[in-house]
This record gives sequence, structure tokens and C-alpha cells, in this order.
Amino acid sequence: VQLQASGGGLVQAGGSLRLSCAAAGLTFGDYVMVWNRQAPGKEREFVAGIASGGGTWYGDSVKGRFTVSRDHARNIVFLQMNSLRPEDTAVYYCAARRTGRSQFEYWGQGTLVTVSS
Repeated sequence: VQLQASGGGLVQAGGSLRLSCAAAGLTFGDYVMVWNRQAPGKEREFVAGIASGGGTWYGDSVKGRFTVSRDHARNIVFLQMNSLRPEDTAVYYCAARRTGRSQFEYWGQGTLVTVSS
């Protein structure tokens, strides 16, 4: 199983980025896909999640600015990030857990997002 995250980079405050996480080797529809992030010196933080049926939920700090979506045909989950702030700077990780379970089974390698002020 592989989760390959991409799309990170350097962006100015107020800008946008779209992250992608391509999943391979698992039955995509059986999994809840989640984006988490970790800033330097801080604990890992939940960002957004999406169920197989399309239901979504978000961390308080990103509500109204970020949108998570998934493409079942291509086994990809996206994170559209708008109105970025310097405090969004972090390594963003995608993770997968089976529907109905709390433990993550798989993690991607992370992609760095840097937002300059």
C-alpha cells in the first residue's frame, strides 16, 4: 500500500494550493481519508477528513478555507487550501483508516506547505 502526497510548496499569505494524495494497493472505497498536519515544534493536528460516501469534516482552524474531496475513479484525495495563512505552514500528511475504525492503517510521506507573510 502506498499513499503518495504531493502539491506542497511556497505560497504567499492569502494564496491557494491544492494537495493531492494518490492511493495505491488498497480498496479505496473501504477507507476514510484524512489530512493531518504538523508544524515545526508542534503536535500533529487534524485538518480534514472525507468518508467513502463523500461526507466531510474539518478542523476548526481551517473551516471555510479548506475543502477536501476524493476521486474514486483515480483513487486520489485532494485538499484545496484557500486564504492561506502563515500559521498553515506545516508538513501535510494523508492517512487512511477503514470505515468504522479509529486507527489509521496507512500514512503518506508528507508534503511541505510554507506560507510566507
